Order: sequence, then C-alpha cells, then structure tokens
Amino acid sequence: MPIPVKLSEQFYQKLGHDLVDEMVNWFNQVDATYRSDLREVNELNFSRFDAKLEQRLAQSDAKWEQRLAQFDAKWEQRLAGLEVKLEGQGRMLLKWMVGLWMATVTTLGGLIVALLHFGRP
Repeated sequence: MPIPVKLSEQFYQKLGHDLVDEMVNWFNQVDATYRSDLREVNELNFSRFDAKLEQRLAQSDAKWEQRLAQFDAKWEQRLAGLEVKLEGQGRMLLKWMVGLWMATVTTLGGLIVALLHFGRP
C-alpha cells in the first residue's frame, strides 16, 4: 500500500500542479518497484534459508539414524554374548530351581500332613 506523498503548497506554486503530480506519480512508481524488488529478494532469501534448513535437518536425521544403528548393533552383540553365558549356566539354574521347588513342595506337604494329623481335637 503506497504511502501518499504530501508536498507543501509552496512546492505546488513554484513548479505547478501538473509537474508536481507527475513527480508524485513517479515517486509512487519507484516506491512500488522497490517494494516489489524487496519482496522478491526476501522470498529468494527465505527459499535459500528453507533449503539449507531442510538439508541440515536431513543430515541430522541421517546422523541420528547412524548412531541408533550403531547403538542397536552394540546391544545385539552384548545380548548375544549374554545368551552364550547363560546357556552354559542355564542347566545349573534349572537344577537349582527344581531342587528348591521340590524342597518347597516337600515342606508344604509335611506341614499340611502335620496340621491335618495334629490339628484335630
């Protein structure tokens, strides 16, 4: 929206209304041209900025995906090593579990028999 140019009455009296109106129109045209040029430059700069931002975000995404893949590979390797360790210890752990289960069942069975036998009046 062009800003209306207002000149002094003395300016109009010295140069005449036709010449001053022509100058005002010329100033308005120059102003419109500069505004248009400025808008184009701003849009061009913004498009450059947007392109750089998208490029940097893509690079950052790629970097994070690479780090996540390395982290995932490291954890898979550690879990595989842990599985190998537990495989050898698994049989011993199973023996302990069965032994403790048998001891618990035997103890509970004895307690139930004792309560049934000695619990009656």
